[in-house]
Amino acid sequence: MAQVLLIEDDPAIRGALIRGLTERGHAVDSAAAALPGLESAVTNRPDLVVLDLGLPDLDGTTVLRMLRGVSAVPVIVATARDDESEIVAVLDAGADDYLVKPFSAAQLDARIRAVLRRSGDAVADPAVVVGGLRVDPRAREASLDGVALDLTPREFSLLHYLAARSGQVVSKRELLTEVWQLPYGGADKTVDVHLSWLRRKLGETAQEPRYLHAVRGVGVRISAPQG
Repeated sequence: MAQVLLIEDDPAIRGALIRGLTERGHAVDSAAAALPGLESAVTNRPDLVVLDLGLPDLDGTTVLRMLRGVSAVPVIVATARDDESEIVAVLDAGADDYLVKPFSAAQLDARIRAVLRRSGDAVADPAVVVGGLRVDPRAREASLDGVALDLTPREFSLLHYLAARSGQVVSKRELLTEVWQLPYGGADKTVDVHLSWLRRKLGETAQEPRYLHAVRGVGVRISAPQG
């Protein structure tokens, strides 16, 4: 089904996941440390990377940022850390999903299929234009009045989600679920922070909005400036 790169230092976990994913039809390459994993990701161009955070040579979050600098390959983070702030941090760094250990090969397979479906949908999406704002999900590039915007992976995903629903009010709960893949509460502030960063890069403020309009008690709406 998919070419998967597994970056995991625990030999027992690595072996079990390789067997389980292979039985489910995936072709699996593996690496026991960050640097050989990065080399494999760049050289072999897998369909998806499963990345452990507790690697012996580099922290997995650092690896994720390095990988995002050279590739848009979907990444599922496998972690024993279940603290919400750490999970949000790795999603903000560019992870597409996460699984908290212990988990089964069947669970991982389901997440792989879901992430690849979302990735395939994004590739098929055309560029979205809202006023002078252009968001291209295939190239993962955005520009405002012809000038490229320097966005983090999470800022881009947030902007694209809103732009694709131009004129609609989107709740913070929906953004957490669809953009951050967080099916639980308590992290609304991370949406506010990212909206603030986006406003700054769009040259506006919450007090003087041009594209991003807060709807008190409901959510946020993106629309083209009037006049």
